[in-house]
Amino acid sequence: MRPDVLPFRHAGTGTWSYLVLDPDSGEAALVDPVLDYDAAAGRTGTQSAQALVDVVHERGAAVRWLLETHAHADHISAAHWLKATHFPDATLAIGAGIRTVQATFRPIFNLGDDFAVDGSQFDHLFADDETFPIGNIAARVIAVPGHTSDSVAYLVGDALFTGDSLFMPDGGTARCDFPGGSAPMLFRSIRRLYDALPDDTRVFVCHDYGPGGREPAFETTLGEQKRANIHVRDDTAEAEYVRLREARDATLAMPALIIPSVQANIRAGALPEAEDNGVRYFKVPLDTL
Repeated sequence: MRPDVLPFRHAGTGTWSYLVLDPDSGEAALVDPVLDYDAAAGRTGTQSAQALVDVVHERGAAVRWLLETHAHADHISAAHWLKATHFPDATLAIGAGIRTVQATFRPIFNLGDDFAVDGSQFDHLFADDETFPIGNIAARVIAVPGHTSDSVAYLVGDALFTGDSLFMPDGGTARCDFPGGSAPMLFRSIRRLYDALPDDTRVFVCHDYGPGGREPAFETTLGEQKRANIHVRDDTAEAEYVRLREARDATLAMPALIIPSVQANIRAGALPEAEDNGVRYFKVPLDTL
């Protein structure tokens, strides 16, 4: 079946979020929603997330799922805010690999033994190949580790939400140099998608930065990825991809928002608890990342 897919671009981070709607039942999922964050001022905002809420209401949709493709390092998730303020009955979910990510970053941010690394901050942890419904449309979880150890793609009807694993064909693939990342693993994850799904599968990416000055884009097909992805085509060998990916990763700066983003996103988008002065704080680990 073919869901309606409504894209929302967060210009500050180049992130695409999606409302994925079964037009027959009106049930829906929100994928990778973004909380606004002004790093210079340390101030959060909900204007972008509210735009999602407004369209949900305009379409008369019932949000059943808040879906994260992974614990993002470039933006703070709005999923916690959306559940707390607008969609309390929605299930906030991520891949089961989040437990590895939490265990990796708990010591980096010195979160202490009280910070659970069992994924319990989320309502549900998806296993690889797990299925779930969005209205009358069947959805399936496909583990695609490599960018991060918790990365998953969501196949909803004919629509594939790849997270950061695949960008638009002229954008290539995600970096693999974060803790828990692996270029060989990402290659095998992408090959799994190429081998298992039909070429006419619609592909919706999580990020696009308009390479070469073109307008930002969000949708392609799996066949076009196999023909034209600049990092991994259908005929690309694993060793070739790994050499290219690791050489490129060695030139990349850390994402500007990785420190606040990871601290929130391993908590399902929840911000740190306020201290005794009523103020919340993100930690900055010096000379560590």
